[in-house]
Amino acid sequence: MLPALRAGFVVLTDRYIYSAIARAEVRGIDPAWIRAIYGMALVPDAVFYLRITTAQQLVQRLLSSGRGFDYWESGMDLNLGEDLYDSFIEYQTRMLKVFDRLTGEYGFQVLNASRSVRSVGNDLKRAVMKVLDEPAPAEDNVSMMPPPRDKATPTKPATNLVDLNKKALP
Repeated sequence: MLPALRAGFVVLTDRYIYSAIARAEVRGIDPAWIRAIYGMALVPDAVFYLRITTAQQLVQRLLSSGRGFDYWESGMDLNLGEDLYDSFIEYQTRMLKVFDRLTGEYGFQVLNASRSVRSVGNDLKRAVMKVLDEPAPAEDNVSMMPPPRDKATPTKPATNLVDLNKKALP
């Protein structure tokens, strides 16, 4: 990712540190410790949380894509169910709860992913274009991940954008 940013490219990724944080928390890792580990991560201009309503809907999406259940994404290492399906439902339900909490802490932009793939894709495209069209702040263009927001702080979406066209990266 850093070489692309240094070269002035816009980087889009389907997962970032927040996925690792959520997986670690679901597996019982201390939230403060895991956040300290990822505290060196770059702050993204935007995080889009494709929020699906239930884990059952996620099963439907997974199966319609032709993919089967994955051992790790089913949380089988946690012994949450008798089989891949039961474990997947429990694990993904826990993941949804953690991501919902992270949304408040880090100001994710939530998109309704319970709709058609085409509709979600169109919403995501519009949201990304909005970020790309906004002017960048005058401050430096790379900052480290901030601490989670205090629960007393309003959870308005972050507007700190990075000008990826500058060559200010070390």
